Amino acid sequence: MSTEFYNTETDELFAKKKSTVKIEKGLKRLLIIAAVILTVQLIWLFGVSPFIPFSSVEIHGFSALHRAEILSLALLDENSSYISTNAKKIEGLLSGHILVESVAVNKHFPDKLSIHLKARTASAFALTNDNLKQAPIFIDRHGVFFKIGDGESLEENFPVISGIENPRLGMHLPAALIPLVENLSRIAETSPELLSAISEIKIERKTWDGYDLVLYPVHSSIKVRVENNLTEDMLRYTLLMLNVFENDINKPQEIDFRSGMGSYKIKERSL
Repeated sequence: MSTEFYNTETDELFAKKKSTVKIEKGLKRLLIIAAVILTVQLIWLFGVSPFIPFSSVEIHGFSALHRAEILSLALLDENSSYISTNAKKIEGLLSGHILVESVAVNKHFPDKLSIHLKARTASAFALTNDNLKQAPIFIDRHGVFFKIGDGESLEENFPVISGIENPRLGMHLPAALIPLVENLSRIAETSPELLSAISEIKIERKTWDGYDLVLYPVHSSIKVRVENNLTEDMLRYTLLMLNVFENDINKPQEIDFRSGMGSYKIKERSL
């Protein structure tokens, strides 16, 4: 009886050990297979995918530039890939287009590209000669003359900037006049009705240095002369002063605000 018990116990231990070995072998096989699959995926992800052409090129731009034109300017084609593409170089190429104010290019590993373009927007316009006729040329908040338009392109609140000699595409306003278009851009956003009350802003160079601005109101014959620091508060105050003088019999020809206080000259009566 004791011998039979001993053999049965031994058989059970042997069976358990054999089963454990099988499980361990199975786990080793699974680990080897998983390691091979992971290695292949890593090789594909890091060694192959970055070299294959982009699966997606997203472009967020504006209607003036079509997708094909943007890709051409960026020197992107059907063979462009994550590895072969230099995002900074593309930004430089696209920012060179006169209609583009800013550009951001992002590569998304391993095979996607996104391009975000911001268009220049007008803060004012000047008049230039285009094909032997006068046409508006638009100026953005950075002082860049970026587009020639027609009468239908004009925005209601744009003042015309005069006193600029021979304005042309690609030209920049002098650095001293950049604050002017920056301020006009801000006023157009916050109080567009103020700009719609001014038909023209004439730039006059001072004898020694700097510029004066001469404002021509829409509903008044009185000119307003100010320093080159046109702000919303200044514009609001000058328009208020115009309303005071407009119905005066002895209304002035011009109000001068360069000293900070309005001075003026009375129109001479004709005999």
